[in-house]
Amino acid sequence: MNNIRSTLATVWRIAAPYFSSEDKWAGRGLLAAVIAIELASVFLTVLFNRWNNVFYNALQERNQAVFTYQIGYFAVLAVFWITLKVYQLYLNQWLQIRWRQWMTARYLGGWLHDANHYRMQLLGDAADNPDQRIAEDTQRFVDQTLALGIGLLSSVVTLASFVFILWGLSNEAPLHLFGRDIPIPGYLVWGALIYALLGTTLTHLIGWPLVGLNFQQQRYEADFRFNLVRTRENAEQIALLRGEPAERTRLLGRFAFVVQNWLDIMQRTKKLTAFTASYSQASVIFPYVLIAPAYFAEKIQLGGMMQTASAFSSVQDSLSFFISSYRTLAEWQSVVARLHGFETSIQNADALLNRENIVHVASDDKGTIDLEKLLVSLPNGVPLVTADGFKLRTGERTLLTGPSGSGKSTLFRAIADVWPFGTGSIAIPANTTLMMMPQRPYFPVGSLQAAIVYPAEASAFSPDRVRGTLVAVGLPQLASRLDEDAHWNRMLSLGEQQRLGLARALLHAPQYLFLDEATASLDEAAEATLYRLLEEKLPATTIVSIGHRSTLEAFHQRNIALVQQGELFALRDRGEDARPS
Repeated sequence: MNNIRSTLATVWRIAAPYFSSEDKWAGRGLLAAVIAIELASVFLTVLFNRWNNVFYNALQERNQAVFTYQIGYFAVLAVFWITLKVYQLYLNQWLQIRWRQWMTARYLGGWLHDANHYRMQLLGDAADNPDQRIAEDTQRFVDQTLALGIGLLSSVVTLASFVFILWGLSNEAPLHLFGRDIPIPGYLVWGALIYALLGTTLTHLIGWPLVGLNFQQQRYEADFRFNLVRTRENAEQIALLRGEPAERTRLLGRFAFVVQNWLDIMQRTKKLTAFTASYSQASVIFPYVLIAPAYFAEKIQLGGMMQTASAFSSVQDSLSFFISSYRTLAEWQSVVARLHGFETSIQNADALLNRENIVHVASDDKGTIDLEKLLVSLPNGVPLVTADGFKLRTGERTLLTGPSGSGKSTLFRAIADVWPFGTGSIAIPANTTLMMMPQRPYFPVGSLQAAIVYPAEASAFSPDRVRGTLVAVGLPQLASRLDEDAHWNRMLSLGEQQRLGLARALLHAPQYLFLDEATASLDEAAEATLYRLLEEKLPATTIVSIGHRSTLEAFHQRNIALVQQGELFALRDRGEDARPS
């Protein structure tokens, strides 16, 4: 019961915000319409039940007039039933897509808010494969929540409607055994209840492991897809290393988890299906077994017997909702757990920024980037880089050097306010613009124009200006392909990607430009040409570079280094060097 209450509380926490959102009136209206149609369908079921009595009595009595009338009456009921079912499905699907659209936008907003997606990776939270949780789990949650919710409501209303009918029929056709009536009030209701409770208990005992198995199956499937994407994204390196056999072995190893867990699901589902199918088949004949003695004792007519069987079936189906929906409930509970874990991971990433013992990045009016009592750590708390009273002065081109693994890139991330692990503060000039340029820049799939000007809109810069910038950075062959859609990180060499990244910097003209080995894949002559281009085109931009080539010193006015002091690396200013003109 505690598990059920916890699951329902989680479902409410996930589902309720939509019905209080900006789309609440449409959502509530559609939900109300779907519920109203379901209630109308239950009412029609009651009318069909009564029709059974009259129709079969007409057959028994060979009353053609009543028989003909009841055929027409059934046709009218059938038209209403079909109409209700068609519009219930249509409105249900409409509600599903609106609800899913809102949830997708909400989760994307939380995941991508203020670098949450990056911090979630650093924290190592259990929210694996966020793409699956946003794309698939939201769809399953909406679909299954509506199906189970409407199904449960229908079962409750059907039960309430037919219990009274079945109770009355129990009085009209009392239990008849061994040639005499046995007065048990509502014995048909008690028979349905006992039958359903027994079936529900056995179903749960057989099927409860499916909850965990379905959770793991979704996890293994998503992990397998993720590794397939990784293989596709790194096809060139795999081909150059002749790594296809290793990749095949690795991917089949991942898929082995999918297969083994699926086999476990198969075994458990086989047992569950064997029971539920037996239960379902027995439920067809069970009401006739109960009512047949009264019929053969001529206590009721054929119509009464058929109505009793129909009413018993409705009551029994309502009480057996748990049995018939068990597999869906198991899948649904795993989806709820995954979405809950995703929300928790987002909240943890958000909460990280509210801790006291983190690197605080704030704005000031000094005109410099100030590092005060700064200690940058790894996510596990191991200290990495320290700096105190250190300034990056506006308008000064600075080169940062140091051994590999000393924390140069991590220091850049802290300045960019995406690495909160550590203590101290970083002051950034107010209303300033920073751009970080990594060694491998990111380009979204789409037109070349959109890829270059990212994260701005494609229309933010004129095509002529973009073409001119491409020519300036040494990519004239791309100037005519601005409207071409492609996966540019796969289409272009790393050197071309770095040129394209610098083209982006030239277009955006940030006040601070941090180059993290952003020209490392270019030869020294090309690197020198591009640095001169930055000096010429961005004279007001403060450039801070990470690099290992000594030739870079000529393009910077200041050289600072990360020098090891015990277990830490500390920033040390090597003095200002006059740059040759």
